[in-house]
Amino acid sequence: MAIKIAQEWFAICGGCEVTILDIGEPLLELLPELEFVHMPVIMDHKVYGQTGEMSHMEIPEADVGIISGSIRNEENKETAEIMRQRVNFLIAMGSCACYGGIPALANQFTTDEIYERVYKGNSTTDPGETPSVSVPPLTDRVYSLDEVVKVDLQLPGCPTTPSMFVAAVVHLLKGTPFALEQKSVCDHCPTMREKKAVSELKRPLEPVEGVGEPLETVRCFMVQGFLCLGPETRAGCGRMEGGVPRCISAYMPCRGCFGPLQNDANPMVDMMGALSSIGLNPRQIPDRAAQFNRFVGSGRLRPKRGR
Repeated sequence: MAIKIAQEWFAICGGCEVTILDIGEPLLELLPELEFVHMPVIMDHKVYGQTGEMSHMEIPEADVGIISGSIRNEENKETAEIMRQRVNFLIAMGSCACYGGIPALANQFTTDEIYERVYKGNSTTDPGETPSVSVPPLTDRVYSLDEVVKVDLQLPGCPTTPSMFVAAVVHLLKGTPFALEQKSVCDHCPTMREKKAVSELKRPLEPVEGVGEPLETVRCFMVQGFLCLGPETRAGCGRMEGGVPRCISAYMPCRGCFGPLQNDANPMVDMMGALSSIGLNPRQIPDRAAQFNRFVGSGRLRPKRGR
């Protein structure tokens, strides 16, 4: 009997859904054992009925639920709670669902400040009242999925990788082992490390030294003066069994999308220490809290006092 899967997306760009579609041939092998009963990106199944005739949301019962995106409004929250009741196993897919992701950068501001900026004070927007009809109200801040409902499995990444999704599905189908990587991006990075960095941080879009050369012969990007979040970020973006991290393989510094090594880690403290250890002054980095918590702000970023 096929495993029934229900999927929903909240505050997200849609990249995690594309990841599922990008699995390629392995997906064809899995499909006979899967039955998608609800997935907005590939099927037209509406939560309020196909013609909007229902007054309450309805998510089909399923063996596995998958939610991507962070919780940004009351409808997201209600949908998450309903899905949790209707599925046996719930997966948070992508860093938005796991840690708040990019949307959680909004947690540096109050809801009133956001409404003021978007609907009233933006120079490109005609001033207007906060919408209240047919638009779900925002929650007080952006939440990760596990802050609202019980999550059984997290698949981090922005987006997560096709191989990680396949490994999770095979784990559910056949009971094969599944575990997130416990090492950092730096542990899988082949570049050469030195004890001393250049004194000034460089802009992130400047080309690193050694583009096109074997990575084993290229100096560590952070030693070159680029802000690389590899020291604070979980490995696994190359492939499940290791491999060169995907941004590093493209000669780009790590942006931190796979989240912290441990959920209770403090990325800001970890990065401040890593930068100081090679002689870079963290004070050169504007808005350090946002930079170091770019993808993990749901439980870490708060409005700044006295603004």
